[in-house]
Amino acid sequence: MAASMAFPVAALGKLVEPVPEKALSFLNLHTGERLKNAIFWAEGDYIPETLNEINYLFRDHYSNEVSEIDPELMDILFVIRRKAETDRSFNIISGYRSPETNQNLRRTSNKVAKNSLHMQGQASDIRLPGCSLRTLRKIAISLKRGGVGYYPSSNFIHVDTGPVRSW
Repeated sequence: MAASMAFPVAALGKLVEPVPEKALSFLNLHTGERLKNAIFWAEGDYIPETLNEINYLFRDHYSNEVSEIDPELMDILFVIRRKAETDRSFNIISGYRSPETNQNLRRTSNKVAKNSLHMQGQASDIRLPGCSLRTLRKIAISLKRGGVGYYPSSNFIHVDTGPVRSW
């Protein structure tokens, strides 16, 4: 599997140059925690220690429950940030959600899916400072990888590693 990940940038968009490593920066807006320039992939493989840090940062901020975040989501975010031509930190509004948290959010909003991919660690609600939501959405859709939701009134987009779709 590592060999198939050697050139993931080409598979996720129009960027075709191979990269020796992939890193991202995050700010969890609910906890204030940051992860700066976290190298999550190098030498053809994911780095488990960094993925564990990402799992913690993306935890359910209501219950503090940590779950594994799909590394493919990091690949998608990496390409989005490259295409946005920025090195700024993603603002994380929501990452993993426990089933209980998801159910509670469904009670107060009709925009929360019953079987949300957040509960599988396959989704995140994000913004990227310096990049408009409209541009962020356009970039994410252009990748043709997973789902992309547009929530301008809440000031974020949703990206996931599920089937290709947008709303």
